[in-house]
Amino acid sequence: MASAHNPQGAAELAHAGQLLIGSQWQSASDQSVVEAVTNPYTGQTVAEITAAAAEDVEEAVRAAEAGAARWRRTPAHERSGILLRAAELADERVDRIAAILSAENGKTIAEATAECSRSGELIRLATFEGTQLYGETLPLDANPGTGLEKVGFTVRQPVGIVAAITPFNYPSLLVLHKIAPALAAGNAVILKPARTTPLTALALAQCFVDAGLPEGVLSVLTGAGSLIGDLLVSDPRIRKISFTGSTGVGERITQIAGVKKLSLELGASSPTVVLPDADLERAAEAVAKGGYANAGQVCISVQRVVVHRDVHADFVDALAAKVSQLRAGDPSSASTDIGTLITEGEAERVHDSIRDAVSRGARLVTGGDRDGAVVQPAIVDGVRLEDPLSQQELFGPAVAITEASDLDDALAVANGTPYGLAAGVFTGSVSTITKVIREVDAGSVHINWTPLWRADLMPYGGLKASGIGKEGPRAAVAEMTEVKTIVLHG
Repeated sequence: MASAHNPQGAAELAHAGQLLIGSQWQSASDQSVVEAVTNPYTGQTVAEITAAAAEDVEEAVRAAEAGAARWRRTPAHERSGILLRAAELADERVDRIAAILSAENGKTIAEATAECSRSGELIRLATFEGTQLYGETLPLDANPGTGLEKVGFTVRQPVGIVAAITPFNYPSLLVLHKIAPALAAGNAVILKPARTTPLTALALAQCFVDAGLPEGVLSVLTGAGSLIGDLLVSDPRIRKISFTGSTGVGERITQIAGVKKLSLELGASSPTVVLPDADLERAAEAVAKGGYANAGQVCISVQRVVVHRDVHADFVDALAAKVSQLRAGDPSSASTDIGTLITEGEAERVHDSIRDAVSRGARLVTGGDRDGAVVQPAIVDGVRLEDPLSQQELFGPAVAITEASDLDDALAVANGTPYGLAAGVFTGSVSTITKVIREVDAGSVHINWTPLWRADLMPYGGLKASGIGKEGPRAAVAEMTEVKTIVLHG
C-alpha cells in the first residue's frame, strides 16, 4: 500500500489538476488558479488542483443538460450495468483510494480503509433502488362522479440535474451517498467536493468514467465553494441540491436556491443519555468509540453525554479509563487510533473550545492538549446545557458530560439544543425506551448504543436545525425523482 504521506497515483488520479466536465477530463478555463491539497499531519503537499471558474461551471451545467436527457432515456438495466461495473472498480481500488483519503483528510489509514471498503456495496445498494421506481394505481372510481372509464396511476422520473455538495469528513461515503442514488435514478450530477479533500472524489469519479458512464452525465468541479456552490445552487436548470455541511451554509442555500428540491444534512450536537439501570461498561465503551472516531469530525459523533446523577461518578471513571488508552498521532501508523483534524486551524478552534468550557467552570478529566493538527481525546465534565460546548457543534475529539437529576431532566437536556440529528440512550427499561422513542427529537434514536452508527441503507437525516430531507439510497432515490400523475380518460 502506498504511504499516506505520498500516496501512489494521487496526481494521476487527479489528472494533474484537471476538472471532470460531462464525464470528460479537461483543463480548467483559468489554469493559473492552482490550489495545494496538503496532508494535515505533515503539512506536505499531496497534489495540486486547479480551481473551476464561472465559465467551467456554465460548461458543466450545459453538459449536464445534454447528459440528463441522454441518461434518463437509457433503460434502467443498462444504467445498472454501468454502475455495477463502477462498484467493482471501487472494490478493486480500495487500498489506493484509502491512501489518498488518509493523506488529504488526516484520517487514520485503518479508518480510511474501512470507509473506502463500503464504497462498492453503497453503489450496489443505490443501483438496485434506481431499478425499483414503482408507481401506484389510483382508485379514481371512488371519486363521486368518476366512473370506471377512467384509469389513474403515478410514474416516477428523474429530476434532471442534481448538484451535490459534500464535506471533508467522509470524502468517500458522503460523495457516494449523493452521486450514486442520483445516477441510479437517471439524473446527471455535478459534484462540488470539499476544498480540502477533492482527490478522493476525483478518484471515485474515475471509477464511474472507467465503467462507461456516458458523456455529460457526471462532472466534478474543484475549488472555492463560495463561487462554485453559489452558482450551482442558484441555477434554475439544476432541479435538486443535495448538501452536507454546516447549518449556516444550509440556511444560505435555502435563501438563494429558488424553487427546487433540497436535501440538507446540517449541524448537530448529538446526545447520549445514560440512566441508572444502564450497563455502564457497555455505555463507556460505546461512548469511547462514538465520541472520537475520525477525531470527532462526524456529525453524529457523541458530543454530549447526559448522565443520571446516581451513576455519574462511576460512568466518568469508566469512560476516562477507556479514553486515556486512545492513541492520537500519525494517521499512517497502524497503531494510531485517532488522526488529525482537517487543519491546524480547526485543531486550534477545538482546543480553544475545551479551554473555554473549563473557564466556565467545567472540569477537564483527561486530554485536550494540542500538537499541530492533533488534539488529544478529551473528556470535559460538568458542562451545563447553556454552555457553548453543549449548544454549538464541536466537530472535534472531546465529549462533554452533563449531569441530570432524573429521566425528565435528561430528556430536556437531550432536546435542549437547536439540533436534532441523532441521539442514543442506555437503559434496561422498556417503558423508558418507549418514552425516549416518543419524546427525543432526533432523526435517528439508538437504543443501548450511541448516535455514531449508520447502516448505509437506512433513512438518515435530522430534525430542527439539523436539516431537511433524508439520505440513504432508497430515500435519496425518492428525493431525486419526481412523481407524475397519469389519468386515462375513456
